[in-house]
Amino acid sequence: MKASDYLKESRLYVWPGKYSVVKAKKLAPNCFATLVDRTEITLVQLSHQVDPENVREEEKNWRVLTFEAVLPFELTGFLAAVAKVLANEGVAIFALSAYSTDHILVKDEQLSAAITSLRQLGVVFDDT
Repeated sequence: MKASDYLKESRLYVWPGKYSVVKAKKLAPNCFATLVDRTEITLVQLSHQVDPENVREEEKNWRVLTFEAVLPFELTGFLAAVAKVLANEGVAIFALSAYSTDHILVKDEQLSAAITSLRQLGVVFDDT
């Protein structure tokens, strides 16, 4: 099973709105993602929903892209292939994985370059 097989004609959904990646003081409702580790709480949420009182640090103007494919746990190299093609174009990513899907965040100003680069891998963008 090759990552390229999953990338070809896989659908990618671009979420509406701009998101912030927040190093937070506490958990918050209505987040796209919440990550809690031993040293910090990270929230990914729509920028207009961020509570400034909960912010330790904030990175704004991210767009969320979701690969709408169920990816098996034994699949290797999927995110590496995505990261490589985007890195070649100077597009920075913030990657998240859910149980069966992967998500990447790219800066809003790099969205067009990301879409162009991912189309080279055969990715199809979902317009819904």
